[in-house]
Amino acid sequence: MSDITLRGVLANPLFACIRRDLHAHPELGFAEHRTAGIVAERLREWGWEVTTGIGGTGVVGRLRRGHSERTVGLRADMDALPMQEANDFEHRSRHNGRMHACGHDGHTATLLAAAWTLARDGGFDGTVHCIFQPAEEGGQAGAKAMIDDDLFERFPCDAVFSMHNSPGAPQGRFAVRTGPFLASSSRFRIDVQGKGGHASQPDAANDPLVCAAQILTALQTIVSRNRPAQDGTVLSVTQLHGGDTVNVIPDSAWLAGTVRSHDAAVLDLVERRVREIVAGTAQAMGCTARLDFERSYPVLVNHPRESELAKAVAAEIFGHDQVDGDAPRLMNSEDFAFMLQRVPGCYMLIGAGDGGHRDGGHGPGPCLVHNPSYDFNDALIPIGAVWFAAVARRSLAD
Repeated sequence: MSDITLRGVLANPLFACIRRDLHAHPELGFAEHRTAGIVAERLREWGWEVTTGIGGTGVVGRLRRGHSERTVGLRADMDALPMQEANDFEHRSRHNGRMHACGHDGHTATLLAAAWTLARDGGFDGTVHCIFQPAEEGGQAGAKAMIDDDLFERFPCDAVFSMHNSPGAPQGRFAVRTGPFLASSSRFRIDVQGKGGHASQPDAANDPLVCAAQILTALQTIVSRNRPAQDGTVLSVTQLHGGDTVNVIPDSAWLAGTVRSHDAAVLDLVERRVREIVAGTAQAMGCTARLDFERSYPVLVNHPRESELAKAVAAEIFGHDQVDGDAPRLMNSEDFAFMLQRVPGCYMLIGAGDGGHRDGGHGPGPCLVHNPSYDFNDALIPIGAVWFAAVARRSLAD
């Protein structure tokens, strides 16, 4: 059945056309109205029961075969990023400031291709739920929004699976890891209040910029001095703002950044140390400071049974040499983690190769995601679709 499916998707140009159309018309999180409409229309055309508006703009298709009560979920994300595209090919974004720079257009087209093959070829006994999710990017947590809208109560899943393209990895090579795979994602902002004054008389002011700089430097000691060297934790300060005139010490400054970790206990420690450093440094510098620490996405943890199934399916179809079942932990984060907290499942990466687009033309190497020159590799559509469909069939074997 997988060979039939692969040939069918390879011979059908529809899905690359859909992908390029979605790329040309990107929509941001919770605003994927056109995308959701295309998804719903295609699913209905192929005989799926369709429910829209889940968690905002989410879409779920349901397909039943046979008499089994078993169920499986297949998930793809639909949203684009708020960034300007640098490409000049025909299917470039038609909307300034919006771009599919992470491949969610490709993920959506891939799951649609899997839905088409499952409806056409069957080969399972039970129910498949295709979950098209809004708002994965930017900490918006569209997965959680769908869950909060009773996703799994309305569409029960015994297991749930998802995939993401991986530029730079060999094309078609699968990578997965059982247990913690992707990191949690947290963000913080620290507002420092001091006392402004003339730059020629710093003794008459309490300089919030110096205080913010001291906090920034001290934060770097958390990972380097409070955690073992081999521990996978990242704390990065990515913004520092304050003042707008060269001869004025401002009243206030602020800094912000992100924390990534594979361990909830480590994240607890990091947040505690951030709070201690912020409070202590501000007091020592004669300023006040307020910390907002937001835990956006949890650690993505792949479940053992589902990970073994996902690996076995990929190895049987594409060869054992095309599957890395012990991939390293990554510091990326993904809100599919919320779904894996509720339902056993697995998140797989599929190599996209180097691609034809380089990093803005500034040097060799693959064009990675979140880059203005990025474009999804359409050759992954049949690969991902076959894997999705085979995972569903294996989960719901006759």
